[in-house]
This record gives sequence, structure tokens and C-alpha cells, in this order.
Amino acid sequence: MGVLTLLHRDIKWRFHNAFTIVITILQPILWLILYSAVAGQSMHEIGIENYTAFMLPGLVVLVSFGACSSSGIMNYLMKTDGSFYRVLIAPVRRSSIVLGQVLEAVLCTFIEIAIMYMVSLFFSVKIASGPMGLLLIILLLFMTAFFMASLTYAISLCLPNEVIYETMMNAIVLPIFFLSTALFPTDNLSGGLTIAVNLNPFTHVINVLRALTLQGNIAARDIIFVLILLSMMCVISFSWALYRLKKETSF
Repeated sequence: MGVLTLLHRDIKWRFHNAFTIVITILQPILWLILYSAVAGQSMHEIGIENYTAFMLPGLVVLVSFGACSSSGIMNYLMKTDGSFYRVLIAPVRRSSIVLGQVLEAVLCTFIEIAIMYMVSLFFSVKIASGPMGLLLIILLLFMTAFFMASLTYAISLCLPNEVIYETMMNAIVLPIFFLSTALFPTDNLSGGLTIAVNLNPFTHVINVLRALTLQGNIAARDIIFVLILLSMMCVISFSWALYRLKKETSF
């Protein structure tokens, strides 16, 4: 049993429980359609012509959070029906178990992001940086989803039940989302709030995604910085998830 077998198993579970996809995509779609329509009128006054295009990078990051968070819920449900423990006693490497579940969450994330981008076409959103920019966006979103999927998997192995897990995820995701440039530019921020927003790593991810969406070119140093940052985050979160799984099986 390898990564692909585990990935196929997790995908089958996901599509047998398709409500997890619907639930995680519903909120960002409502933000995209309703919030952009309401707030977009005031954003014209500060020079943002297409607010939907402006907020789309932040929303796709929010989709990544939601899809990967539901992967942690899947872990609890698999413990309930016993399939989690059947995998643990199978002759498979622990890293393959983690990677299989992480990649399933990444795949689910990309399905939901594709839906988001298709909806955004009705709001005149285009990728200004062209095919190369699109490839960079895909890479950045893959790394973001990989980090979040590994993190949520590790957290789900630390906490005893899904109620505490959901509470913890809300406590993590909401501050990350609102203390970033997902919804508003940072030009008028000052003091400690500016520091908090700039310390948020997803502020830099969203800024690069937004630049690739709205601008024809972007500084290479900004892309390199974000790629290095995400690479470090991915290694740390995956290592933690692997450590927690090994600890789960060390009787």
C-alpha cells in the first residue's frame, strides 16, 4: 500500500461525503458575490476598480484553509468507523499515510479554487500576468494548501474530538484571514495593526497572488521570498504531522 492507494481511498471517502466540499466552498462564494458587490462601491473611492479581482486572492487562501480544515474532520470520522486504525496496522510507511491525506486535501482545495475562478470570470477577473503568472499562482496555492493540510492533520492528531478541533481551527483561521490584506489594502493602517498584518505570512502570499492577478509583472525577489517562506512552513508542518502520527502508534 503506497501513497497513491491511500490517496485513492481518501478521494473515495471525500466524494462519498461531498457535503464537505459544498460546505467549504459556500462561504467564499457568498463573500465573492455578495461582499464584493456591497464593499466594491466604496472601494472605487480609493482607486480599486475591480474589487472582486482584488479580494479573490484572499478568498482562494480562505478556501485552502476551509478545505484543509475539513480534512482534519475526515480524520476524526475515519477514527470513528475504524478505518484510521486499519491503515495504521497496514504495511505502509507513516510518511505515506500523511502524504496521502495531505495530497487529498490539496486536490480538494484545487477543485474548490477552480470553481472560485470560474465564478470570478462573470465579474471580469483575468490573470494579468498571463500563462507564466498562472503557473506561479498554481504553485503558490499548492504550497499554501500543502502547509495547511499538514498543519490541520497534525492538529487533529493532538486534539481529542472534532468539537475542540473546530474551535481551535476557528481560533487560528479567522485571525489569519482578517489580520491580512485579504479584504483591504494596508495603505491607511498604522501602529501595531500594521506590524501584526506584516508579520502574518499569508499577507505576503496574498500580496503576491494579487500582484500576479492584477499586474502584468512582479518583482522576482517578492516571489522568491514567498516561495522560501512557504517551503519552510511546509517542511515544518509536514514534519510535525509525521511526528504526531508516529507518536500515535508508539505503544
